[in-house]
Amino acid sequence: MKNIISLIFALNAVLLSVNAQTLSKETVIIETDYGKMKIKLFEETPLHKANFLKLVKQKVFDSLLFHRVINEFMIQGGDLLSKKAKRGDSLGHGDMGYTIPAEINPKLIHKKGVLAAARESDDINPKFESSAAQFYIVMGKKKTIEDLKKAEDRINKAHYNNCAGAFMKTDEGKQLKKRYDRLKTENNTDSAVFVNAQIEAFIKTEHLRTPEYKFNQQQIDTYTTVGGTPHLDGTYTVFGEVIEGMEVIDKIAAAKKDSRDRPLEDIRMKISLIK
Repeated sequence: MKNIISLIFALNAVLLSVNAQTLSKETVIIETDYGKMKIKLFEETPLHKANFLKLVKQKVFDSLLFHRVINEFMIQGGDLLSKKAKRGDSLGHGDMGYTIPAEINPKLIHKKGVLAAARESDDINPKFESSAAQFYIVMGKKKTIEDLKKAEDRINKAHYNNCAGAFMKTDEGKQLKKRYDRLKTENNTDSAVFVNAQIEAFIKTEHLRTPEYKFNQQQIDTYTTVGGTPHLDGTYTVFGEVIEGMEVIDKIAAAKKDSRDRPLEDIRMKISLIK
C-alpha cells in the first residue's frame, strides 16, 4: 500500500500535457432510454480495457441498471444483481467475483465524461483494486480554486489516514497502542498523551516521505472550465471517456431517485462494441 501511495504522489509531478491519453481504436456504445453515449477506452489502462471489452463482448452489461445516480457527481452501473432487481431493492453488491489491479495514472483525471471503475472502500481495499463490472461516469461540475484547495486537503488527509492505518498494523504501532490503552485505563493522562504524541510523530514521519499532493496547471484549467470530481484523483482508476452523448450523463444524473440514490424508474443499459 505504501508503494502505491508513494507512486501516486510522485507521479503527480508529471505534466499531463506532455503525455495526453491514447484513445483505443474500439468504440463502445452505451444505449439507454435517455440516449446513447459513445465511449473510447484508454490504452494506458490495458487491464481495465481488456476486462471491459471482454464483458461487453459477453453481453454481461445488457439489461443492467444505472443503480446509483447523483446529480453533479456521477452515474454508476454494472451491478450484476440489478438485472432482476425489484423496486426498492438495495443495489451495489453484485460483481464478477474478482477484482482488477489498480492502474491509476496521473494524466487520467476525473474530468466530466470519464469512465472509471468503482471499488470497495479504502479500509478493506488499501490497494485500490477495481470492481470487475461496476463502473461510473463522471458528471461533476466546474470548480473554483477554493474547491480545488479543499480537494487537495481531502486527498492529503486520505493519504495521512492510510499512513496511520499502515503504521498501526506494525508491531511497533500495536505495542504503542497497547501501552496507550493501558495508560488510559489507569487514568495516567500525562503518560498517555506522551505515547499518543509518539504515535503521531511516527505517522507524520511516514506521511512526509511523499510530497504534498497538488493539482498541476492542466488539472486546474480542466476542473475550472470543464468540471469534474477532482477529489477522486489518485485513488480510483479512470480508463475511458465519453466522446459523444455527454448530455445523456446530465439527463440520467437528474433522474428522480430514492434515499439510496437509486432512480425511481429503472434506467437500463445495453453496451455494444464498434470496431
